[in-house]
Amino acid sequence: MPLPRWGKRVARGAGVVGVAAGAGYALLTAYKIRDIRSVFADVSAINVRPKPEGYLPYLPFEIGKTGREVQIKYLQETPEYDVLVIGGGCTGSGVALDAVSRGLKTALVEADDFGSGTSSRSTKLIHGGVRYLQKAIFNLDIEQYKMVKEALQERANLLDIAPHLSKPLPIMLPVYRWWQIPYFWAGIKAYDFVAGRRCVKSSYLLSKERALELFPMLKSEKLCGAIVYYDGQHNDARMNLAITITAARLGANTVNHVKCIDILKENVDGKEVVRGARLKDVMTGAEWNVRCKCLINATGPFTDSLRQMDDKTVKPICQPSSGIHIVLPDYYSPSNMGLLDPNTSDGRVIFFLPWEKVTLAGTTDSPCEVTAHPVPAEKEIQFILKEIRGYLDTAVDVRRGDVLSAWSGIRPLVVDPNKKSTQEIARNHIIHVSPSNMVTIAGGKWTTYRLMAEETVDAAIKACDLKPTKPTCQTMGLILDGGHEWSPTMYIRLVQDFGLENEVAQHLSRTYGDRAYNVGRRCKLTGRRWPVVGKRLHEDYPYLEEEVNFAITREYACTAVDVIARRMRLAFINTQAAFECLPRIVDLMAEELKWSKAEKKAQFDEAMEFLNKDMGRSVQAESRNVPINFSVEEINKYLAQFKVLDKENKGYITLPDIRRQLKSHGDKVTDIHLHEVLNEVDMNRNGQIDVGEYLQFMSAMKTGAVSSSRFAKAMEVDPQQVKVNVNRSGGGL
Repeated sequence: MPLPRWGKRVARGAGVVGVAAGAGYALLTAYKIRDIRSVFADVSAINVRPKPEGYLPYLPFEIGKTGREVQIKYLQETPEYDVLVIGGGCTGSGVALDAVSRGLKTALVEADDFGSGTSSRSTKLIHGGVRYLQKAIFNLDIEQYKMVKEALQERANLLDIAPHLSKPLPIMLPVYRWWQIPYFWAGIKAYDFVAGRRCVKSSYLLSKERALELFPMLKSEKLCGAIVYYDGQHNDARMNLAITITAARLGANTVNHVKCIDILKENVDGKEVVRGARLKDVMTGAEWNVRCKCLINATGPFTDSLRQMDDKTVKPICQPSSGIHIVLPDYYSPSNMGLLDPNTSDGRVIFFLPWEKVTLAGTTDSPCEVTAHPVPAEKEIQFILKEIRGYLDTAVDVRRGDVLSAWSGIRPLVVDPNKKSTQEIARNHIIHVSPSNMVTIAGGKWTTYRLMAEETVDAAIKACDLKPTKPTCQTMGLILDGGHEWSPTMYIRLVQDFGLENEVAQHLSRTYGDRAYNVGRRCKLTGRRWPVVGKRLHEDYPYLEEEVNFAITREYACTAVDVIARRMRLAFINTQAAFECLPRIVDLMAEELKWSKAEKKAQFDEAMEFLNKDMGRSVQAESRNVPINFSVEEINKYLAQFKVLDKENKGYITLPDIRRQLKSHGDKVTDIHLHEVLNEVDMNRNGQIDVGEYLQFMSAMKTGAVSSSRFAKAMEVDPQQVKVNVNRSGGGL
């Protein structure tokens, strides 16, 4: 059928557009620009859908340079800033976002990576603080009450401005004494009441039967019922990064791995004031000065270190406290229901939460020393496991070997001299302006980062006579990077448009928000019918190889630790899986950043140290050193198994022995997998498993210090081959 006149015009217009597109492609080819995406700071620049009001501009970008390189260039060339923020955790990033959104020329530097400290090691909750409200009511403490009310308002805002990174989470409070039901019910309803119209969802009461239906692994003995209330949950490191990138899109210069090594002062009208800082690029060693009208100290646990740069005689204002978290497999909790234990053996509160398809348990609260790399202690891990056993059904065998990861975060609590222990210190904050005009923000918690930033910038404007173009705070309701066009069903488009796996698409949607399309466009063909694109780094987790390049070029990642810990959360979720992915991640980063062999080794070693110390892998290995407590029959059985595996009577098992045993099972594995199986037992990494290591490992399996071992499965020996002499004992050990 012939087209009407308007249809012909549309067709001619489409032809013109097609010709123009072809000419544009030819032009790009002539100039050797392989991908039109590289011309833009973000691929969303070529998305023709209309942007909502207030949509963020694009990041500064130059072809052939990473985002960080461009940011450092601006940082070195800018004559003076209104505000220079030291510290790139949630507080420092929030201050930078607040300042730049008011029209102040802003820079932010972080000595390590954005969110590398406490901001990535939290309980992942966005909450007002149920226990703080309890203390406020019983102690008639108006300050605690105000803190809870403010936090609940900020909770609602954070859920609104980053919907892709946060969500409401129901948390169950089991009740085992009848008289506690009205007591807890009144307290939780008070929590809802204080939240007012910003209440996430109303709490409700459950019968014993309904509670066990929703949380089947809960201990049923003496259970009277349960109360469910709502708080928020988020991906803390990614949230920190979203705040930082949002500040960068609005014009702030945000740089990680750059530390402040000195403070610059000038005499102004007879008064010595801070007017800048001496900075050092940790990655290259380059040093330079940056001038500013106001220097803001937002360094968390390191607050007093920077204050002492300003004034060596100043007294400390922070008392650090360590909080340990452990990660368990997903089968320890329902996929969408957390649990609160308010009655631990020493009075501390422990949360038990589903997060990123694992179960997160914590936290402890103990005084500690300030360090950049806090290490989880075995006694604290055991404390959490002991408490978990107290409220889970006895059918659930809580094993030390089920701990996939463990980490410690240092809370920068504000000292109150009238209170004796860190449990009694409220997580409020203080803002201090020194005689030299350095502004310090200390204390607080994740949920109230925005309010803290608002008050800090207000104080900075007043103390340093800054002239913002917008007189009031602009961050309430300001959508963070990735949240503008995100929707809960966005992952379906990723599946349909790119041919990604469903699980991978959901991960990209929840991690990058509306920027997930930009990651999807980078994905390479798999060569398989399904998925069409997207190669996983690990078969058990939805992280893609293409995310590594995106982390470097668009998210300021510089090291392997930046990628495995904060761009992806694999180090926090499962240290063994992170270890298995690490060689490939280092290779991908080396290709993008042109690393030498020496640098690749250094990056691998640094990441291994991070996994071993910060993420508890070394503590996990030490926990296997359990007493060998076998019967005579068991000793003889394992010695006979060992002899079958060690056919040459060498006195130890090696890779060829493991390969031969697996071959007898009909299993074919790569050399990489063989090394992984060996390393489960070879704790001294000498490439051999002697009799002592073998028995130690089997004892750890028996006690639960090790679980789900590939080595134990691979080493199953045909009973016909094992001749057990029950008269032998100890086997010459």
